[in-house]
Amino acid sequence: MALVNEHFLKLPNNYFFSDIEKKVNLFRVTHPKADIIRLGTGDVTLPLPPACIEAMHKAIDEMGHEATFHGYGPEEGYHFLINEIIKNDYAARGIHLEPSELFISDGSKSDTGSIGDILRHDNSIGVTDPIYPVYIDSNVSCGRAGELQNDGKWSNVVYMPCLPENNFIPQIPSQRVDIVYLCYPNNPTGTVLSKNELKKWVNYALQNDTLIIFDAAYEAYIQNPDIPHSIYEIKGAKKVAIECRSFSKTAGFTGVRCGYMVIPKEITAATLAGKRIPLNPMWKRHQEVKFNGTSYITQRGAEAIYTPEGKEQVKANIRYYMDNVQILKRALTEFGLRVAGGEDAPYLWVQAPNGMSSWKFFDKLLYEAHIVGTPGIGFGPSGEGYMRFTGFWKKEDCKEAIYRLRRCL
Repeated sequence: MALVNEHFLKLPNNYFFSDIEKKVNLFRVTHPKADIIRLGTGDVTLPLPPACIEAMHKAIDEMGHEATFHGYGPEEGYHFLINEIIKNDYAARGIHLEPSELFISDGSKSDTGSIGDILRHDNSIGVTDPIYPVYIDSNVSCGRAGELQNDGKWSNVVYMPCLPENNFIPQIPSQRVDIVYLCYPNNPTGTVLSKNELKKWVNYALQNDTLIIFDAAYEAYIQNPDIPHSIYEIKGAKKVAIECRSFSKTAGFTGVRCGYMVIPKEITAATLAGKRIPLNPMWKRHQEVKFNGTSYITQRGAEAIYTPEGKEQVKANIRYYMDNVQILKRALTEFGLRVAGGEDAPYLWVQAPNGMSSWKFFDKLLYEAHIVGTPGIGFGPSGEGYMRFTGFWKKEDCKEAIYRLRRCL
């Protein structure tokens, strides 16, 4: 008989965000006339930049003619997009990368979830807590996370709490860890790491032969010029870090799907016999086995992000979302709530009032203000008692949401 991967059975029965939708749908049934404002959504609301639309239309037209038709593309992505990424995202910041070190994908979720395929199942992992659930779930499903304990933590995971007491900055672990996941600007707390803090992690990785998976999906939202946009701004990082980026929140590609991963040629991992194996060619082979490449039309749309018009349109969308989140942050602070984030990221991390639990706070906002947030407990044990809000909502909802929150809080 065929046997199932029993590690997959360890995952919770429902994806956390599905549980939120069930609660919202039940509320809709009992309150059909309620006008719900979603402050917790992780999806964008503005349309694609016009430059991207124009480029994609042109690419579609090309697909309609034999001379310009494109079939299977290279699994690692087309060079026209890779070259623009290197020039604009890295060379502009003094970082040298070769085209073969970039891999175009359908987004950071797939990349961070799949990179473990080329790493042994018994590596130890370290995560900031709270954390984006996919980092944990992808390691649970292959057996790397161990067993779920009564405190909500996994036995083979080293948790690095991000709390008000440490200004939401994770502390370097006292023990050696094989793989560390870092997401900065951070989802869900909206906080960032300074260059000095990030340097501590690179030095730790160099000293302990640790691999860092660095998710920089929200780097375009950084406003402070002193905050690094890439881990490769830190000396030595190309020896220890893989970086993931996405066009989802940068340019509204949540429904189009496009991102990329950087695997420098210097990065290696070991066999049990101690032989060092470069990860770059291993990932290329992985993509040849499991991925047919991001569509030509999508990649032409992503390329347009780097045109002068595309850059301005993307900046305008980011300003729109950051204005939303900063207006909301000021209001919540005035209401007496403790709020982190919102300065260099589109996320707010809001402490629930009066010691309320995450789900209780969620229900209070839903039933009393018809507002949906994202309960912090869904991001890990240290998220209990918090709510994540985002800036990905319509400007016209801003005043109404603040009015309702004032009455509710």
